[in-house]
Amino acid sequence: MDRHSQSRKSLTATQKRIQQAALRLFTEKGVDRVNLKELAQRANVARGTIYNNKRASTEQIFQEIASQVNAEMQERVLATLAQIDDPAQRLSVGVRLFVRRAHEEPEWGAFIVRFGMNNSLLRQLWYGQPRRDISAGIAKCRYKLSPGQVPSVITMIATSALGAMFLVQHGTRSWRKAGSDCAELLLRALGIPAREALRIATSELPPLAPAVQAGHARKSF
Repeated sequence: MDRHSQSRKSLTATQKRIQQAALRLFTEKGVDRVNLKELAQRANVARGTIYNNKRASTEQIFQEIASQVNAEMQERVLATLAQIDDPAQRLSVGVRLFVRRAHEEPEWGAFIVRFGMNNSLLRQLWYGQPRRDISAGIAKCRYKLSPGQVPSVITMIATSALGAMFLVQHGTRSWRKAGSDCAELLLRALGIPAREALRIATSELPPLAPAVQAGHARKSF
């Protein structure tokens, strides 16, 4: 099983502790300033629990964490959007799910804000399914832009969502206000009429679909 397949599985309790500790340390200090001993201490696990899994460096652990975060969030968002066909509604719900989770799980949110655009694995959060949804919106004449503008639009969506998450983290906006404002402004930029954009952006937000059941977990650390 490859890394991305493993990442779609739920983590054991020990793996979750290591992941949460890694999220905190990498966000606080950056990848290069974290060592394995410190990570083991923060996760409250024996150092051998990390070393015995053949991780030679914190960079490898960081890439594993980024892979897991990417795969888990993509899977959960896609499951949440499964019954939504309208590209504009999908965009609104997707963005707001990220913002709400940043409020509910601050360490997760801080990790995404810091590394969400400068790590190739985490960039897939924006350049995977969102890109396909934008292309579908163009094909359905939902959005007023050309296919050649898609890369710029995806970058706009990513940076806007990260900015909304940042506002929530620093207490400048509530997650509801930050998420709805972000979704509304993005939809208007894509050509959705103002009243419709507001309606879509302030509609009831469904819960984020749950992660894969822990009974299916495989060792990934």
